[in-house]
Amino acid sequence: MPLYLLALDASSSACSAALLRQDEADTACLARFEMTPRAHTRRLLPLVDEVLAEAQIQPSQLDAVAFGRGPGSFTGLRIAAGAAQGLAFGLDRPLLGISTLEALALQAHRRYHFRHIVTALDARMGEVYIATWHCLKDVTSPMSDEAVIAPERVRLSADETDWVGVGSGFTLWDRFSTDVQLGMPQHLNDLEPRAEEMAWLAARDFTAGLGQAAHLVQPVYLRNDVAWKKPA
Repeated sequence: MPLYLLALDASSSACSAALLRQDEADTACLARFEMTPRAHTRRLLPLVDEVLAEAQIQPSQLDAVAFGRGPGSFTGLRIAAGAAQGLAFGLDRPLLGISTLEALALQAHRRYHFRHIVTALDARMGEVYIATWHCLKDVTSPMSDEAVIAPERVRLSADETDWVGVGSGFTLWDRFSTDVQLGMPQHLNDLEPRAEEMAWLAARDFTAGLGQAAHLVQPVYLRNDVAWKKPA
C-alpha cells in the first residue's frame, strides 16, 4: 500500500499545501503554492482540497499530516498548526511538525545544488531566525541550532568557504558583519518555505516513527517575548 502524506504551511507571506505519495517503486508529490499575505485563513484549506482532488483521494486515505512548525510568522504558524491538528485529530492520524528553516535548506539544495546553506527568515524586531545546514543528495544535516538573533551577532565557522544564504532574513544583508558577508559570496532572499519540501522531510520522519498525537505537536516560535518593548 502506498503512503499518502499531506503537508501544509503558512509560516511566511506564502501559503502552500502538498500531497506526497510514496511506495516501493516511486515517490511523487503534488503541490500548490501561493503568495497570500494576510489571506492564509481563507486560502490554506482550499489548497489542501485542490491537491487531494488532483490526486483523487479522500482525506480518510491519508496516513499522516505535517505542517511547517516554525519558526516564522506567529499568526501563520497558529493557522497552520490549527488546521493540521484538526485534520490529524479528526482522521486519527499522526502529526509531524517540520522546521521551516530545514525545509528552506532542502529547497535551495534541490533547486540549486547548494551544499553549505545558511537559512534565515526575517523575525522582525531587528532579528532573524537562522540555522546552518550541510546538504548532500537530498539529505539535510544541521550544523547549528536554530536561533533568533540580531544579524550583527551572526557568526559562521571559518572552515567552509562556500556558504550560501537563503531566505527573507537576507533582506537585512547590510546589517550582517563584514566577516559574514565575505564568507557568503551569494545570498538569495526571495525563497519562501514550501509545503513540498516539508512533505519530503515529513515522510523521512514518519518512516523513522516520529509521528505524534495531534495535541502533542506545537509550533516552534523561538522567541518567547512576542511583543517588542521600547527601552526605558
